[in-house]
Amino acid sequence: MSRSIRAITAAVAALLLLTSCNSAANSGGSGKAGSGAVRGVTDDSVKVGGIVSMTTSTGYSKKDTDLGARARFDRANAEGGVGGRSIDYLGAEDDGQDPAKNLAAARKLVQQDQVFAVAPMSSTTFSGADFLQQQKVPTFGWGTLPSFCGPSYIYGFGGCMVPTPGGTISQTWPEGLKNVMGGSEGKSVAILANDSDAGTFAIRTYKQSFLSAGYEVTYAKPAVPAGSVPSDWSAYTKEILRSDGGKAPDAVVSVMQTPYNIGLFTAVKRTGYRGVLSDPTDYDPALLTKDATEKALDGVHVLTQFQPFEQDSADMRRFRADIRKAAGKDVQLNMHMMTGYMSADLFLAIAAKAGRNLTVESFQKAAKGFSDTGTLVGDRAEPKGQKESFGCGALVRLKDGKYVVSAPFTCYSPIPFT
Repeated sequence: MSRSIRAITAAVAALLLLTSCNSAANSGGSGKAGSGAVRGVTDDSVKVGGIVSMTTSTGYSKKDTDLGARARFDRANAEGGVGGRSIDYLGAEDDGQDPAKNLAAARKLVQQDQVFAVAPMSSTTFSGADFLQQQKVPTFGWGTLPSFCGPSYIYGFGGCMVPTPGGTISQTWPEGLKNVMGGSEGKSVAILANDSDAGTFAIRTYKQSFLSAGYEVTYAKPAVPAGSVPSDWSAYTKEILRSDGGKAPDAVVSVMQTPYNIGLFTAVKRTGYRGVLSDPTDYDPALLTKDATEKALDGVHVLTQFQPFEQDSADMRRFRADIRKAAGKDVQLNMHMMTGYMSADLFLAIAAKAGRNLTVESFQKAAKGFSDTGTLVGDRAEPKGQKESFGCGALVRLKDGKYVVSAPFTCYSPIPFT
């Protein structure tokens, strides 16, 4: 967590102490559903809102997360709602990938809009996490941030993707690459991330993950500035492509967002590199509308922590139909839609178990014993998901302008995080 985020969080905590008497009125309480004592719950509706980075300084956008959530909530309402109530989805606030705006969005949704839950929450910053936890607001998103791992009111739709002490590391990525590389024995990997707290943690995590899977990790550094995409990648490519005893590693793995990956992979390919390229971000057909982007990402194996869109299953067909109906037309599917959809889906599943008498307390009680199987993210269980991921995923490869499955959707046994 950066100094600025810690400062914001500390200020919020102090403010909450000064306004504790007012906070109690907004916390969701234990009153009976429909009595007016439960924030966001009436006799016939449940109010939900989201927080999404729709605009960013690099141009990267998660805006379709909102569409995915709306698609799932629309289907729920068409099927009679949850516990006899419709979902009043307010849409998503845009935090601009800014910590201050993320916190402001969380405060608005709770104190002004009076939502029962936040779903989805999708951003690379989650400075509103402490506030939502203190206000007892069930919150759902992609568990790729530490705030999704541990707090009792915050849930990752695929579980906690960030290893925590005493927790585990998902082996989906290195195990999936074994499919691509013919195993890990004698294979070397270089891992690159941004120079940030998140990048440092990612390097620590994936270095352990790949080593445990039997790879030799020849390079693992959070070296790329997080504030802007480099115009010259030669310093990074030179070091990476000599990391295996003076020669190139068998695979280059990037733990960065799309604009950085485009620059890195373009630079690596220009050197004549013929090894495996992989990242966890670039599964988005919209990226293929620009020739330069398609060329940069061609051949890259992308980690997905859900069933690939190319996989034919009843759940995937239903997802496609729900998105099409919510959009009002055929649209290209992307991972952000899935983030919103499965965040909403996990909220709905737990709320259904809580039943008609919906309060924060009844919701949390339902979550503690919740489990189901065979979803688009595999088998789910709480509170397991607040400590570790559900351990499932696949790899897709961009080839000749289309994504193809390079490692099928599978669930792998995690390893202890040390």
